[in-house]
Order: sequence, then C-alpha cells, then structure tokens
Amino acid sequence: MSDGPTYGFDTLQIHAGARPDPATGARQTPIYQSTAYVFRDADHAAALFNLQEVGYIYSRLTNPTVAVLQERLATLEGGVGAVCCSSGHAAQIMALFPLMGPGKNVVASTRLYGGTVTQFSQTIKRFGWSAKFVDFDDLDALRDAIDDDTRAVFCESVANPGGYVTDVRAVADVADAAGLPLIVDNTSATPYLCQPISQGATLVVHSTTKYLTGNGTVTGGCIVDSGKFDWSASDKFPSLSAPEPAYHGLKFHETFGNLAFTFHGIAIGLRDLGMTMNPQAAHYTLMGIETLSLRMQRHVENAVKVATWLEDDPRVDYVTYAGLPSSPYADRAKRCYPKGTGGLFTVALKGGYDACVKLVDSLEIFSHVANLGDTRSLVIHSASTTHRQLTPEQQQAAGAGPNVVRISIGIEDADDLIRDLDQALAKACS
Repeated sequence: MSDGPTYGFDTLQIHAGARPDPATGARQTPIYQSTAYVFRDADHAAALFNLQEVGYIYSRLTNPTVAVLQERLATLEGGVGAVCCSSGHAAQIMALFPLMGPGKNVVASTRLYGGTVTQFSQTIKRFGWSAKFVDFDDLDALRDAIDDDTRAVFCESVANPGGYVTDVRAVADVADAAGLPLIVDNTSATPYLCQPISQGATLVVHSTTKYLTGNGTVTGGCIVDSGKFDWSASDKFPSLSAPEPAYHGLKFHETFGNLAFTFHGIAIGLRDLGMTMNPQAAHYTLMGIETLSLRMQRHVENAVKVATWLEDDPRVDYVTYAGLPSSPYADRAKRCYPKGTGGLFTVALKGGYDACVKLVDSLEIFSHVANLGDTRSLVIHSASTTHRQLTPEQQQAAGAGPNVVRISIGIEDADDLIRDLDQALAKACS
C-alpha cells in the first residue's frame, strides 16, 4: 500500500504488507515454500550476510510469506517492525533475549497465563535470568520491585484466564520512569481491541495461534517493535547498543535506529535460537487476520450476553468478565478498552472442583481443549490442566482456582451457547 492516505483498521487487516505477486499477479499472498534464495552474485550475498542490504537468505531468518505477516502485524499494532516466530512462548523468549543477561530480572504481573508463569519462574533460570511477580494494580509495589538488575516489565493486556484488564498506560509510565522497556502480551485483546504501543508499550508479543489466526489450525508467535525506546540511553542493553562481535563490531541501535530491535530479532534471535515460523503458518494467519475485526466484534457481543446470563444463574458463584457492569474493572475497561474486553473469562461454580469437572464433561457445543481465541467456543478447567504446575497460591493469583473454569466464547449463536451451558450446569450441580 502507498504511504498516502491513512487507512482504517478494516482496510489494513486485509491489505497491509500484501502486494500482487510480481511473478504471477496472484492476489493472495503465495506460500513461498522455499528454504533458500538465489543471490544475484557474490557481492549481493556478502552484503546480505553483512546486514548492508535487506533481502532473503535462508528461511530460518526471512521468508516472503512471513515478511507480509510481519508487516501487517506491525501496521495493525502501530509499530515500526515485527519478527514472527514459531509460537507465543517463543515470542516471549525472543522478546527478552536481547534485553536480559545472567543475574538480570524481569518484573512480571501475577495475572499471566500459567505457562508463562512457569516459563518465567522456572525455565528462564537456566539462562541465569529471574522474574519477580507483582500485582500490577499496586503501582507502588511495581516500582519497589524494580531494581538495578531489572531489564524489562511484562504484563498481558487482557489476562488469560480471568479476562483481567491491565491499565497499560499506568504501567508504562512506571516502566518509562525507570528507563525500562514494557513488554505487553496482547494475545487476548488483539490490536482491534487494544494497541499497547499507543499506550506506552515498547514491545508487543502475540501468540498468533489464538485470535489472530482464529481457526485453531497453526501455532505461531510475533514480537512487534514500537521503535520508540532509546536503547543507548544507558548501558543496560549492550546487545543493542554495544558492538556486536558476530557482525564485526556493528552497533544495532547506532546502525538501524528505531528498527534496532527488529533487526536484532532476525539477525541474532532467529539466526541463533531458530524459533522460525513456517510459511504455511504465516499464510493461514494472514487469512485469519482478514476477518479479525468482524470476529472480535462477535466475540465481544457473545461474551457480554453469555457472561450476563451466567452471572444471574444461582449455580454460579461469580464471573470475572470485565465487560460486565458489576466487574471491579468495568470503569477501566470502558476507558482503556472501549471496543470491548474480548471473549475470555472465568466462571466460578458454587459446587467447587467436582462441579467444574462435570460441567466440562457435560458441554456439547463447547470444545474441551487447551486453546483460546477460536471461532468455536472452548472450555477448560485451568487448575487441573493449563495451570496445574503452579502452586495453589499462584493459581489463585492467576485467577485459576479449583472452583473455576475458563471459557473462550466463540462466534456461534449466543442463545445456543447459553442453552448448552444451562444443560451442563444442571448435570454439574445436581
């Protein structure tokens, strides 16, 4: 697309990054199922490997299909560049990789997906990194947790599983005052409902597996770079500000400016970690994004209707959906997420653990799977599955207690979903 007019979200989700194939004129982005690309000559190859020219070398690094997806996501999120990778978990490691080092820490919200809590509390220790978990509603506690070894602040815009909504601007102000990048996982909200960069985030990560693809077919991840952080303002981020031995002393920030993080993510991150997104996955995700706004509108509409019904049901203890007027986060949701807070929330049953298990087993339309953000409605008992590796205290902090089920509302007929929940609740609470 040209640099002329400013296009709306609905137009950009279809056209950003995509151009007719120059060889065939194909309108849909082709799947470039190729591992390698022919160089024009020896000088061209040398320039590519020396980061003096942008182009395609090897599909672990760059691929034309993936490149379209990267440009589209960067455009929708309001960033300058993006790096796609193999999964949302890969995106989180790749986001931290240029920032961290042995003995350094990340300050993270307590309200995170259980797999992220495990990755941050256990797995990253093997790199010599650590994480501090803080309730991000307590900004003073967030400030107090940041120390001289902190290198990033991390949260989810709309948290999985409880649908908790973060005040990204308030958290960004704390991170900015400390001279630190804020990384926001925007998987549950998507750029249609929330654009964290416009609220001060430095980096945005996604599991593209979820709402962006929207059809449960492929896994993928992405890191979107705001291009707004000054990596040379201190000596905290030498991977981006200091000479890089692997490229003869090149300094990424000095050389690439606001695209420093993006270039590092490809030239170092994908080169050495190898967490590559395959072109077919990029193709499916591109097709999914074409209808993102339409799907998110329906997800929100259905979620409000189903959550309202559940809240009024006597068999239900509480519903965590921030889109309900009764939610303690209702005012924040209206202010920060005016288009809605997505289709993800939890439901606590008065029958406790046993009732939750029976509910999951009795549903007919809802699919019992370890996923979210599908066109289909999904359900899972987090405490015994996605969050079972956490301590009881961590489960409660994450909103995944034993009496809670996570629901991801799809785009089916909302009345059908309510009828299915009604019959399953009858069996679960009998």
